[in-house]
Amino acid sequence: MQNKIEIFNNQVIINYNLAYPKSREVLLKSHTFAKFVQYFIEYQETDNANMYAYLTKNGELSSKEAAYDFCHFLRLLSIFACEELKDEYYLSDKDATLDVIEEMYRTWRSLQRFGYMKSDNSTDFGINTLVAFDSASNDLFLRTYRLFEEKLMGRPNLVYRQVQAGTNACFSVHTLDKVWADEYAALQDIPMIDTVMLRTPMILHPKSSKRTGMFTEIDTQPMTYFKKGESNWFCYPCKVGALLCFVYFNSRYMSSALSMANLFELATKEESAQKPDLVVIFGNDDGNDATNFYYDEANDIWVGCISDNPRIEYFGYLKKMCLTLHNLAQMKKGWLPIHGAFVNIYLKDGTKKGIMLMGDSGAGKSESIEALKAAAGDMIREVEVVFDDMGTIHLEDGVPYGQGTEIGAFIRLDDLDPGTPYRDMDRSIFMAPENPNARMIQPAAPYRVVVHNHKIDLFAYANNYTNEFGLKKLTVQEVKDTCKLGKRMALGTTQEVGISTTYFANPFGPMQKQELCEPIIDTMFQALEDNGVFVGEIYTHLGFDKSNRKGLNIAAQQLLEFIQKKD
Repeated sequence: MQNKIEIFNNQVIINYNLAYPKSREVLLKSHTFAKFVQYFIEYQETDNANMYAYLTKNGELSSKEAAYDFCHFLRLLSIFACEELKDEYYLSDKDATLDVIEEMYRTWRSLQRFGYMKSDNSTDFGINTLVAFDSASNDLFLRTYRLFEEKLMGRPNLVYRQVQAGTNACFSVHTLDKVWADEYAALQDIPMIDTVMLRTPMILHPKSSKRTGMFTEIDTQPMTYFKKGESNWFCYPCKVGALLCFVYFNSRYMSSALSMANLFELATKEESAQKPDLVVIFGNDDGNDATNFYYDEANDIWVGCISDNPRIEYFGYLKKMCLTLHNLAQMKKGWLPIHGAFVNIYLKDGTKKGIMLMGDSGAGKSESIEALKAAAGDMIREVEVVFDDMGTIHLEDGVPYGQGTEIGAFIRLDDLDPGTPYRDMDRSIFMAPENPNARMIQPAAPYRVVVHNHKIDLFAYANNYTNEFGLKKLTVQEVKDTCKLGKRMALGTTQEVGISTTYFANPFGPMQKQELCEPIIDTMFQALEDNGVFVGEIYTHLGFDKSNRKGLNIAAQQLLEFIQKKD
C-alpha cells in the first residue's frame, strides 16, 4: 500500500512509513491531516448543514479549500494565543469553532482506526518499535485536541479522560521472497502481517450481524478469478488448530481481519514462509456474491473464496470459512470435526474430567458450561477450555483424543449471564453491541492447550428442543443417529428459525462431504465406547424459553454429579 492514508467504509488506515506524525507541527501541515479534515467537512454537508456553511463560509469555499483554510487556522492556533489572532474568521465565533473541534474529534474517534508499518529491511525492528510509534501518535492526537479545546474555552479542563485518540489497532508487515506455487503468484506481493497490537476493549460496528447462505464446493480454482480491484490487500497468516492458514483480505474488511488476533494464533515469520494448508481470499472483487471453496489437489491446499459484499462485514463469514477449510482438511486425514465445546474441569479435590458437548448454533453448549460453573460454585479449581466452537476427535493407538482450533471464543452476548461479558472486557472485542445477535471475541486458551491431545470422559449432544431434563446416557447407535440428524430449535442467529436439521450438526465441512465423514463417525464413536467414554444427550431447554434456566440448571447439576464421580 503506497497511500499515506485511506478513509473509506467508516475506517481509516494510516501507513506509518509514509505518514507518521513526529510532532504537532508535522501533523497539522501534513496531507494526511488535511485529507481527514476534507472528509469531515464533506460529511457535514449532509449531517450538519449549519456547520458545513460555517466551514465553507456559506459556500464561498469548496470542501478542499475549506480544509486548507481550517488547517492553516489550526497551525496558527497551535502557536499563538487567541488574543494574538485578532482578525481570524474562526475566532469571530469561538463557540462555533469549539463545536467544530469537538465534532471533528468525535468523528475521528467514531471511525475504525488502524496503523501499520513495515518490519522487513529494518535490523532493529521489534514489537517495542511498533508499540512506541503507535503510543506516541495516540498521545499526540490527544494532546493536540486538548490544546485547541482549552485555547478556545480560555481555561484548562478540570476533568481529563485518557481515551484512545489514536488507532484501535496497529500491525507490522513484511513481504515474502517467493510464493509456494506458481498458481498463487498473484498473492506474492501482498504484505504478510507479523505483529498485531490491539487496543482493547475494542468496539466495532459492522453493517451486518448475521451470516446467511452456505459454503459450497466448486471445481474452479479461485486464483483464476482473483481480483484485487482498487483496494489494498494484506495477509493474516494464522494457525487453525494444527493447520497453517493464510487469510488474504481486502482492506475494506480490516476490522474483521485484525479481530482474528483474538481468535486464531498468529503465525511467526518463519511459519509464514512455508506452504499453507489452507488459503482464504476474503473480499474478492469478482462480482459473484459467493462463498465457495476448492481443493487444489496438486498442491494439497484447500482454498476458500468470499466475494466482496457489505454483508461479509459480519465476522462469522471469515471465522467459519477458516473452520470449514480446517474441517475438510482434517477429514481427509481421518479426523472427525466436532461442532461444540470441550473443556477440562479440575475440581479442588483433584478430580479432572474432559467434557465434550456437541450441537449446532444456539443448542446450549457454552450455556451448559456456564451453568456448570455456577452450580459447582467454589468446588471448581479451573476450567480449561480446549475449544468453544469447533474441534476434532482423532485416534492415537486406539484412544480418542480431542483437540481445538481457536485460541479465543466468538460469543453471543445474549447467551451469557449479565456480568460475564465484563469480566474479560479489557481483552475483548465487541461487535455491534447495540444490535440483536451482538457478539464478543475474547481470548479463551493458550495455543499449546488447543493443539494438545486431551482425554475425553463425556461426550453429549446438546438437545435444546426436547422436553426431557438432565443428562441421559445413550447407546452408541442412538447417539450416532442423534448426532447425524443434527436437530435443534434454531434461534435466528443464522438464517434459520424454528426446528431444523443439519447433518452431524455441522454445516462447516461434514455436511458438504457426508460420504467422507460417515465412516469417520463410525470409527470414532466405536472408539468412544471401547474406551469407556460416557455418550449421551444433555437437555438444555434453550429452544423453548431462553429466560427460563430451570432445564439448563438441572442439566448442569447432573453434569456436576458425573464429574464428581471417582473413576
